[in-house]
Amino acid sequence: MASKVYAGRYTIDNTEDMVVFIIGMRVNNRLAVHKWFPVFKAMPGMIKELYTNKEELGFLSMESYFGLKTTTMIQYWRSLEDLLAYAKNEKHLTAWKQFNQKAHSNDAVGIYHETYQISKGTYESIYVNMPHYGLGKALSHIPVTSEKSSARKRLQKQ
Repeated sequence: MASKVYAGRYTIDNTEDMVVFIIGMRVNNRLAVHKWFPVFKAMPGMIKELYTNKEELGFLSMESYFGLKTTTMIQYWRSLEDLLAYAKNEKHLTAWKQFNQKAHSNDAVGIYHETYQISKGTYESIYVNMPHYGLGKALSHIPVTSEKSSARKRLQKQ
């Protein structure tokens, strides 16, 4: 399904604090499918849960990237508290426990995550002739005005 392309220049409303969470998986041994596939298989259920309960969980949006060895998801969250609460959620804890039980003697797969707390006014974006994407999908997607015509202006704290 094609996404609507918004002609022209757009940015986002950066007037709220937010969290960027990067999580991914690296296949260290492609031939050991029986060891890395269960890890890969755990993620779709959690992603479905996030999108189904976005407002309640504080999940805003995400983008996914698949490489030959590494997958990466960039997630946008309303707050660190929301992200940490989700980490204690039953579906996540079950998947995490299963991974840890299998991973202690399994170097065929690795996982990683990075968390960034971002204060309002300290992030910016620009989208030219793009569908809603990244922060533009997670936050209010607004046309660029003269007050927000440069990165420096978009980064001025509100």
